[in-house]
Amino acid sequence: MAFFGIIDGRPVDCIRLHNNKLTAEVLTYGAALRALTVPDRTGKPVDVVLGFDSLEDYVNHDCYFGATVGPMANRIGKAVCLLNGKPLRLTANDRGNSLHSGEAGLDRKFWTVTACCDERVTLTCTHPDGLGGIPGDIHFEVTYRLEGSGISITYRARSDRDTICNPTNHSYFNLDGHGSGTILDHRIRLCAKSFTPTDDKSIPTGDIRAVSGTALDLTKPTRVGEHIDDPEEQLRLAGGYDHNFVIDAAEEAFRPAAEVWAARSGIKLTVRTDRPGVQFYTGNYIPAGLAGKEGAVYGPRQALCLETQGFPDAPNHQSFPSVTLRAGKEWTSRTLYQFTVE
Repeated sequence: MAFFGIIDGRPVDCIRLHNNKLTAEVLTYGAALRALTVPDRTGKPVDVVLGFDSLEDYVNHDCYFGATVGPMANRIGKAVCLLNGKPLRLTANDRGNSLHSGEAGLDRKFWTVTACCDERVTLTCTHPDGLGGIPGDIHFEVTYRLEGSGISITYRARSDRDTICNPTNHSYFNLDGHGSGTILDHRIRLCAKSFTPTDDKSIPTGDIRAVSGTALDLTKPTRVGEHIDDPEEQLRLAGGYDHNFVIDAAEEAFRPAAEVWAARSGIKLTVRTDRPGVQFYTGNYIPAGLAGKEGAVYGPRQALCLETQGFPDAPNHQSFPSVTLRAGKEWTSRTLYQFTVE
């Protein structure tokens, strides 16, 4: 554990994990994955996630690099949702909507390390009742664990009141290295035959639509840039891919959600999860010329996110899987990011 910076008089540490294949760095601010180094086809270590060198950059920028986001990840339309038939008024921070719970989000919290060893770290925090409009004192626990050639993230949550709960991790991946340019030549396959279409503010309409016959059909390995600028309305509204895909197979089963390949490095990423959805986002809104870690300069479409999750705006759509956490009940979920080479 090493000192990373200080904000509002509170120190933030960086925890380094390692095994014989991977290294990772996790911050106690936002429980953020700051670095993840994996071997390429020649055995050379490659850091495959975007990040910053200073704590101030994590505080001042809203890219959510590597952060644990929630309690309600993704968007809630008009920053209002229903819980037990009554409206919750949340913090609006994205065109009148709530995104990742706004300034009250987990990405802005100081987390406490409760367990740590070479390959694993567990961090905890409490989201207080009413903050950002979200009810309940919600206790969150996030565990990063190196598992052979992969890293798993396990989430646990418990609340003293009925509430909404849908955390995820917001790492940005570039399998050729975090400063290597765009991910348009990466290939991707999503284990998803349907998605949840959105309006012009990226709020789900409530429909679940088949991907077949659309530019969102990524059920076979497809170059990311192949259709990203097609005139299809869903891509035009989001400036590229920024959509929730409905993962095939039974909800809660631990199953594949996505595969990504990078021809240059030979690195392949496989994502497995027990969540019902995955947000595939192509970094469309990364600011051009953004100064990243180790002298890298980031910009749009230089990384992609695969955020395993409950569906966006779920409390407002009865047909979507529930994200309600009942008082006194424990919620848990696990996602594994596995790396191999080809």
